[in-house]
Amino acid sequence: MIKLGDIVSVLDEPITGKVVGLTTEEVTIETEDGFDMTFLIKEVVKIESEDIIIPSYEEVNRNLQEKEVFKKKPKRPMVKPKERHIPPMEVDLHIHKLTKSTKGMTNYDMVTLQLDTAKRQLDFAIHKRIPKVVFIHGVGQGVLKEELTYLLGRYDNVKISDADYKKYGLGAMEIYIVQNPK
Repeated sequence: MIKLGDIVSVLDEPITGKVVGLTTEEVTIETEDGFDMTFLIKEVVKIESEDIIIPSYEEVNRNLQEKEVFKKKPKRPMVKPKERHIPPMEVDLHIHKLTKSTKGMTNYDMVTLQLDTAKRQLDFAIHKRIPKVVFIHGVGQGVLKEELTYLLGRYDNVKISDADYKKYGLGAMEIYIVQNPK
């Protein structure tokens, strides 16, 4: 419905001008600044006395469907991220795992070495943002377990629980490190 001499406006761009050339698919307009520019017919609308002629719903819908921006992309199936099951960091506090020989060491020296190792490993886990640590303390008389409980109680951002009984029996405790304490 556009013919030579009509005033048209370009969709998606602030360009208005007079039609000076016309083919079946393209229209050449002379802009208000005197430049000749060529556009596809579907990219322009006719203006009558500064009022835009509103095309029919079907025409607008057809033009929108032809524009690549509005084409629906095929839906890809949503890939769920793998469940993150990170095994806990294990720290074996058995004295024979920490030193080659206990010769000349008192019980106090052994417990101090075990507690220092536990503190160092816990600080490492907090620094590296490792969420779970299992301290394997063994069963025995429960001295190391009590000392560990006291040591870990001084941390605000840890939660203490018994470790997996099937895997560790009664000789281990699991520490959950709260990463963002409030």
